[in-house]
Amino acid sequence: MTVAQRVSVITLGVADIDRARAFYDALGWAPASVQEGIVFYQLPGMVLALFGRAALAADQDRPGADLGTGAMTLAQNLATEAEVDAAYAAALAAGATGLKRPQTVFWGGYAGYFADPDGHVWEVAFNPFWPLGQDGSLTLPAEAP
Repeated sequence: MTVAQRVSVITLGVADIDRARAFYDALGWAPASVQEGIVFYQLPGMVLALFGRAALAADQDRPGADLGTGAMTLAQNLATEAEVDAAYAAALAAGATGLKRPQTVFWGGYAGYFADPDGHVWEVAFNPFWPLGQDGSLTLPAEAP
C-alpha cells in the first residue's frame, strides 16, 4: 500500500492551552472547534490543533515524555512583502518572540521568523516564484526554482 502524500492535521503541543489560544486569537485566528483541552483552527485544506503537551504525550502512549518543540518551521506564505511585515508585526504584538526581522533573502524572496509563546517557530514569507490561490493556498509550480 502506498501512503498518500498529504498532511491533514498539524498538532502543536503547548504548555498552556489558554495562553496558546490567546496568542492565536490575538493574531486574528478564529477557532473552528474548541473542546476540553484542544483547539482546532480550519486552514485551507487542513487543520491546525493546539493540544496540551502532557495530554499529547499520553495520546501518543508516551505518558511523561518531555515533548518540547521540534526542529521544524511552520511557514505562512503571503502575497506581498508588506503583508509579511504586517504579519510579523501582528505576531510580535500578540506575544511572539522575534527571531529574524523580515528581510530580502538569498533565494529572491522576503521572509522573517518568530516563535509563538511555546517556542514553535513560524516563518512569514513572500515568494515571488510561488503564486498563491485566492484562499492563500499554495500549489508548487510545475518547475519550482
